[in-house]
Amino acid sequence: MGSEIEPTFAEDLQLTEVMRLRVQSLQQKGQKRQDGERLLLPHEFVYRLDFSQQDLTFSRWNVSLQGTGRFTVTGICQLWTPDLTNLMTRQLLEPIGQFWRNAGDPDDLPIKCLEADIQEFGERIAELAKVRKVMYFLFAFKEGATKEKISCSLTFNKNN
Repeated sequence: MGSEIEPTFAEDLQLTEVMRLRVQSLQQKGQKRQDGERLLLPHEFVYRLDFSQQDLTFSRWNVSLQGTGRFTVTGICQLWTPDLTNLMTRQLLEPIGQFWRNAGDPDDLPIKCLEADIQEFGERIAELAKVRKVMYFLFAFKEGATKEKISCSLTFNKNN
């Protein structure tokens, strides 16, 4: 195997705002979402992952959470253009990444997760990276977790 790379998830403020405006517009006009459309919830934000290399093998998630809370990472499998098309539920990847720390858990205890799911999710991201330079994700923060309290990246092995 070659060396490792560790792309970090970056919040996409512009895309998050576009999706929030979509929700606001529907509410103001008293309209319902399109059939199958996935609207952004108030506790969700859009993040992106840029790939400088594309021939990768998934190695591990690198996640930390200060304090208690829960957050999920949902991948979006297709490139979608929010100014032209709405995000549809069929574009969301499964499984999702779920990470949490319960009240009473010591801070030095590793963050909890569904290990089989995050392993499969990481492998799917590596597969999709072969055909994409960027991928988008929905991050949802619950039960006290906030974007300021988390750090999340992936480590991949370069195959070339």
